[in-house]
Amino acid sequence: MTTLRPLSCALALSLIAGLALPTADAAKKKRAPAAKPKAAAVATACTDFYANANADWLRGNPLPSGAGSVSALEQLDARTRQQTLDLLNGAMTAPQGNVQKLLGDFWASGLDEAAVERDGAQPIAPLLSRIAAIKKAKDIPASIAALHQVGIPVAFNFAADVDLQDLNRHIGYFGQGGLGLPDPAYYTRSDAETRQLLGYYNNYVQKILALTGTPQAQLAAESQLVIDLETRIARASQSLPELRQLRSHYAPVQVSALAKQYKRLQLGDFLKAQGVKDDSVSIGNAKLFTELDNLVGTLKPEQWKVYLRWRVGDSMAPYLAKPFRDAQYDFHGRILRGSAPPSRQQAVLNAMNLAAGPMIGREYAAKYLPAATDKRAEEIASQVLATLGKAIDAETRYSEAAKAEARAKLAKLKIEVGTPHRDLDYSVQPMGRGSFGSNMLIASTWRHREEMKRIGRGNADRRWDVLPQDPALAYDIAQNRLIVTAAVLQAPVLDMSKDAASQYGSFGALVGHELSHGFDSRGRLVNANQEVRDWWTPTETAAWEALGNRVAAQYGAYEYPGLKGVKVNGQQTRDENIADIAGVELAWKTFRSEVPTPSKDADQAFYRAWAGLWAQQASTEVATQRASTSVHAPGQWRTNGPLFNQPSFGEAYTCKAGQPMQAKPEQRITIFP
Repeated sequence: MTTLRPLSCALALSLIAGLALPTADAAKKKRAPAAKPKAAAVATACTDFYANANADWLRGNPLPSGAGSVSALEQLDARTRQQTLDLLNGAMTAPQGNVQKLLGDFWASGLDEAAVERDGAQPIAPLLSRIAAIKKAKDIPASIAALHQVGIPVAFNFAADVDLQDLNRHIGYFGQGGLGLPDPAYYTRSDAETRQLLGYYNNYVQKILALTGTPQAQLAAESQLVIDLETRIARASQSLPELRQLRSHYAPVQVSALAKQYKRLQLGDFLKAQGVKDDSVSIGNAKLFTELDNLVGTLKPEQWKVYLRWRVGDSMAPYLAKPFRDAQYDFHGRILRGSAPPSRQQAVLNAMNLAAGPMIGREYAAKYLPAATDKRAEEIASQVLATLGKAIDAETRYSEAAKAEARAKLAKLKIEVGTPHRDLDYSVQPMGRGSFGSNMLIASTWRHREEMKRIGRGNADRRWDVLPQDPALAYDIAQNRLIVTAAVLQAPVLDMSKDAASQYGSFGALVGHELSHGFDSRGRLVNANQEVRDWWTPTETAAWEALGNRVAAQYGAYEYPGLKGVKVNGQQTRDENIADIAGVELAWKTFRSEVPTPSKDADQAFYRAWAGLWAQQASTEVATQRASTSVHAPGQWRTNGPLFNQPSFGEAYTCKAGQPMQAKPEQRITIFP
């Protein structure tokens, strides 16, 4: 499936200046005067460019008490969040157009807590009435389909995603789901910790069932019916490790065969209810759907009714009155995640991004992405793309056959800036300000409808897997396209107030980083025709491994900032480090091509802009976690690692080979010649 990587803040650097403690000579009769503390060595461009270039930011942005991290990119995230809040507040008071009217009413209904409390469980009353009307087994599949239509997946999941045999097409994936616990193993393990968790879960199920109509005397029995049905689903589900195997999800079947294979579950009718008219779908775990088909026919309708009512209550609890929200947070937030409850404003924003995120993105781009910025971003991205083409022509690791495939892939690569090129249909039932829960269902129904439109040939590029209001710059491997969201096109990524050198050093280098992924050990798996096929020969593979091992060794020698005795995991961060080196190389070549005779100040500004992306601070706990899990090096080495390998950096700052910021010729690593 497509993997898009939003810009993430790797790790922070905590600069702790140590003082040299004075020593006393106890053997001397007369006490010697105390030595003055030695000042910590000041980082220079040639010793630690990260600390030198970011000195002002690091001094001005100490880690707040209780915070895990703070960084330049986290500050960008916070700024875009505030911009989104400002947009929604404006839409609430003075909407500009139909979409803003919808968003403004949605936002107002969520912020009106008194109205939410008065609303109680009314938003889900029509859904519960439909469930209560189930009489026979044949009524169950239609209720399942109806809940999926409003964005409440029950019994299983169904979603659009790329067809691994035809990346220009999306098909519907029937996948496992329908459980209230995140791991199917929780239902069957017998250890004490899991048994305790199931006890907490049972209590939560009872709370939701009580809020959706179960009499007190029947709570214990009905919660057991829910857990029994979910346990049956869990036993037929794949384990989490199995689910991580990409191919385990992909098993195409003809829609025409579904009626015979799953007579009771009525999957053909389910697809019609979702508006899906394609001729094939994927069912990765046929065992699960065989079991569901069996359960529809063998379990009493009353058990299904209790389960469906529970799933509605659990799914909608965050958007209903306080008793629902408190119960949901107590289990999902406190027990499962150990997280604090979000503010009301943040909770409503999260809900709206989930149900109406593309609507917000459309209006965000219109408000915050000036045409000049959009144009400049496309210009720089296209220039870096052209530089990559020249680099591939000169590449010595590629055979001629691989170069031909790379050139063909490069020629077809698309650049999408701001918002998706293919817009959505924004015709939606009017929301009004009376009911936040009802508005969630309206918006979720709209988004599900638009998601289902992705299914079919020629539809794989219908939308991005990131939202325009979230800062992200990513290479979409399945669609062979560079995605640049509206939110990312501001400082420190693309600062229109800065000179060209700075823009190439930050935005241009990030573009180069992402574009390189189309031609690395991951990009090799999809060819120019968007077919899942490895277009490297053993020669390219061996050369890449040799390069990767050198990069891993180089970064693996770096001390992890803020952690005593810990080094960067060179193998874990290898591929992203390669992309960082490639990104800076490509951006530098593009800059010098577009500005052939820059001043020395401009050369230095290029590198300062790169360093400014990675300014960050982290607590010991966060640094420890990221050191063991993150695929990115910490900010100090995202900055210094690529520059250490560039002779042009040494020339810009008059660094000599062998100094900490300038590799000797035999140490130097080059991704593109």
